[in-house]
Amino acid sequence: ARQSVYAATGDTTSVAGGRLSFVLGLQGPCVSVDTACSSALVALHSGALAIRAGECRSAVASAVGLKLAPMVTLVAAGAGMLSVDGRCKTWDKGANGYVRSEGVGSTVLRAVSDGASGALALSGSAVRQDGRSASLTAPNGSAQRGLLVAAMAVAGLEASAVGGVEAHGTGTALGDPTEAGSMAAAYCAGRESALAVGAAKAGIGHAEAASGMAGLCKVAQQLLRSAVAGNTKLRVLNPLVRERL
Repeated sequence: ARQSVYAATGDTTSVAGGRLSFVLGLQGPCVSVDTACSSALVALHSGALAIRAGECRSAVASAVGLKLAPMVTLVAAGAGMLSVDGRCKTWDKGANGYVRSEGVGSTVLRAVSDGASGALALSGSAVRQDGRSASLTAPNGSAQRGLLVAAMAVAGLEASAVGGVEAHGTGTALGDPTEAGSMAAAYCAGRESALAVGAAKAGIGHAEAASGMAGLCKVAQQLLRSAVAGNTKLRVLNPLVRERL
């Protein structure tokens, strides 16, 4: 019923995180994040900062991307943003738009002193915004490069120490070449070793708010298995991507 209290709390973004804290009895910082496609990773960043600041000893970063109403899909399709054949061809010459998908994921962060068997370490993270670009949704290559460089600085890493990158990789004519140029500028100057670059979206589509969590889970599995997943549907490298590498 529209007048039900459950309808009011169920449609409020702030309550999404609060509901988990309520059910699990968590009393540390609780924040619902909406930064579009980066929401999952910004939530992870916020949790890491809270642990480092001593506000809590562990944190749960969760992300959900569900397509419960058709409006956004219809608008995106009408604007020519979606792949006409429903295939996300990241880095490929035939890339023709992104593919909407759904996803749910969570990860647990703990203070380094607590330790955990088989755990992976988050050395550092950074959050930035594109600022002014060609349009509201157009990427800004210099801003992307600044983000990558800032994250490495926080982690205390040199570009040569980075062996792989999980890219945003939307499979769009503008996004892919821009991101390739940003990664090349941040990681490849004077580089002698190979850099593995992948994108989960090529295999599972763009889960939007949950997309970063999907990429994080993919990276975690690759590190734990000492293997790198290939880029699905990559047949012929986009010439504009090649120019920037």
